[in-house]
Amino acid sequence: MIYFDSTYVAKVHLFEHGSMEVRALVTAQPDVACCEIGRIELASVLHRKLREGAFDEAHHLNLCNQFEQDLQSNIWHWLSITPAILEQVRMAFRSLPAGVFLRAGDALHLVCARENNFKEIYSNDRHLVAAASHFGLSAINAIPGPTT
Repeated sequence: MIYFDSTYVAKVHLFEHGSMEVRALVTAQPDVACCEIGRIELASVLHRKLREGAFDEAHHLNLCNQFEQDLQSNIWHWLSITPAILEQVRMAFRSLPAGVFLRAGDALHLVCARENNFKEIYSNDRHLVAAASHFGLSAINAIPGPTT
């Protein structure tokens, strides 16, 4: 099983730079996990794309329905956000070096992956990738070009 952050989950559903590489990973390793927050983050990404005009309402609804089918079919392994994980995220910010830029959601992915015994996390988020080693994880970006 491999761990995707939300940027990689989104690339499975969208047609954009990196989507082909991420879909190839899913084909090669169909057991993919993500923290539960990934469901909300994907919904947010789809709405942002609609708001920005990347696609119309009909396409937005189609993507939402496709994701709903994925949820019902248990395509993804959603990892629980427990009080202990939330506490570890809070404590991680206490000990991170001052120069590490990390968003709360990204820290949640890193702690969730670590606490579920993953050694690697797949992402193309430059801040998450840069911070992964502080959580004892290796970050893998299978998408050519710079991280986002």
